[in-house]
Formats: sequence, C-alpha cells, structure tokens
Amino acid sequence: MIKSRLKTFTAVLLLLFLFSYSLQELSLIYPSYFPKPVYDFKKSPLKPSTVELGRKLFYDPILSRNNTISCSTCHLSNQAFSHAGNHLSKGIEDGIGDRNSPAIFNLAWQKTFMWDGSVVNIDVQALAPINHPKEMGEDINIAVRRINKSKEYKTLFYRSFGDSLATSERLMKALSQFQLTIVSAYSKYDKVKQGKAKFNQSEKKGYQLFKQNCSSCHKEPLFSTYEFANNGLSYNSELKDYGKWNKTFEPEDKMIFKIPSLRNLAYTYPYMHDGRFKTLYEVLEHYEKGIEKSPTLAKQLQKPIIFNLKEKEDLLAFLAALNDSVLVSNAEYQKIK
Repeated sequence: MIKSRLKTFTAVLLLLFLFSYSLQELSLIYPSYFPKPVYDFKKSPLKPSTVELGRKLFYDPILSRNNTISCSTCHLSNQAFSHAGNHLSKGIEDGIGDRNSPAIFNLAWQKTFMWDGSVVNIDVQALAPINHPKEMGEDINIAVRRINKSKEYKTLFYRSFGDSLATSERLMKALSQFQLTIVSAYSKYDKVKQGKAKFNQSEKKGYQLFKQNCSSCHKEPLFSTYEFANNGLSYNSELKDYGKWNKTFEPEDKMIFKIPSLRNLAYTYPYMHDGRFKTLYEVLEHYEKGIEKSPTLAKQLQKPIIFNLKEKEDLLAFLAALNDSVLVSNAEYQKIK
C-alpha cells in the first residue's frame, strides 16, 4: 500500500514538474545595438520545452515522405544553417529544389520568408519545404500521424503543450520556436561594436567602402533590410524564376528577390537565389559589369559599383569580419545526442 502510494505521489510530482517546465519562458538574447525583433514574443513567448521539441523535429527525417530528409539536410548548423556548396536545395529521391537554401539565422527580425516572400509568418513557414514535392515531399497530416505513434514525441509534446497530442499547428510552432533562437551576433564586427576588439586597417577601409556602397540594402547591424529588390541578375531560363512575380504576376515584382544578410558569407556560398556565384569576387564582378538593366532594377544599381583590386581586398576583409564562428559551433543549435 505504501509503495503504491509512493509511486502515485512520484508520478504526480513528475507531471507537475513537466507542466511547470512547459510554462517557463525564455528571453531571446541579442545585443543592445540590435533593433527590436519584429516577431511578437509577447503573443507567442519562447518556451524551453517547445524549443527543445523544435530542435528535435528540425533534425528528424520523420517529416519527409521517405524518412531521409530533415530540415537540417539543407540548413546545416556548421554552415550557418545554409547548404554550402550546393546551388539549389536537395530533397527526397535526389530531387532538386527551385532555389538556393537560404541561411536561417536572425529570423526574429524578419517579416517575410523565402526568396520571394511568399510566407509571411514563420510559425507556418516549415509547411513549404515539407509539402514541396522535390524537398521533403510529405503531406503534413501524414507526418503528424506518424509523430503521434512515437512514445518519445508524446512525452515531448506533453512537456510543451500540456497534453501529448501532436497537431500540425503545434509542430509548426515548435519548429519556429527553435529557429527563432538562432541568433548570429558574435562576429568580430560585434566585438568591435561592443568595444572588445578593433578592426585592422584593411577591415577599417573595407567598412568605409561598405557604408558608401552597400549599406542602403544591407543595413547594419543585421546587414540586410530584409526587404526586396532587383539587383540586376539576368533571368535564369532553366529555373524560370522571376522572383516575387512568380507569385503575384505584378510587373513591379519581376526579378525582385529578398535581400539576404551579409553575415556569415564564408559559410553560405554559393550566392544569390540560384547559387550562380561561387565566390565573393564573382559577386563583386557582377555589380561592376554584370548588372542587367530592367524597369524594376534597384535605383542604387543604376550605375555599376566599381572597386579597384585593393578596395576589393579591403571590402572582403570587412565582410570576413561578419563571420560568426560562435554560431556555427554552438552546441545548443546542433542535433540532440
């Protein structure tokens, strides 16, 4: 009788612990010079149990049709959550996606997602790759049914939501919660901003060149406005990709793509929406002599941006100071072992 009561009491304590854990809230950690996040954390606060669940789901191929592809397949933590070396995303059964896999950090400061901005809420963004026939190729409802058969996930969902039932909404929420915690703010640039380091002469000159030529689209400290622009790329006839126009069919959206951050460029090559440029030298060459004129071309690019060889070296030295080695080695972002 005593043993039975003790077991019951222990079980009740465990349930109370799990429930209290699910109610805890996390604060997003970022530097004081960062702007306020656009994601509404008051409406949807971070919870450690949900972040843990999202981290588990992010690395689990259970979300793909044939259990071979996870979110992390195209967003590797040691590559600033990009798919370095691959022009386009790769999916199930050797499928090739439509665009280069974007790096996913500092998402809390972004209002729209995907290269064309077709997703306006990070809490549902994961539906796009899960449903894409060449990426994860799965019906979200089937994935949810599969998760509900897992004892491990039953426990994790209970910790996060107070009961063990997995739903598509909860699954999406968990994935977004984990991704929202991925903050890149530990580069040399950040140390300089905090007074903990100084730029060398080349970086200092490159910083001035950046401010004169690049900062209107790649605004500090996130190094993007996360708006959209036509940066003069030629149309990729193989992919038939006109950017936002593919969704809106509005003339003003032709060749308009989301402006990526310049942080972590060492880890996120190749560059542009279709990964056409292997190196940053190729990128600079594009802005010097590759810009294609069109009615939607960004006003900042009506004239080519020309640097001499020394200026290019200085600019690239500054861009290297935006690489965040802490981000790519952070165990909290890696697969749970």
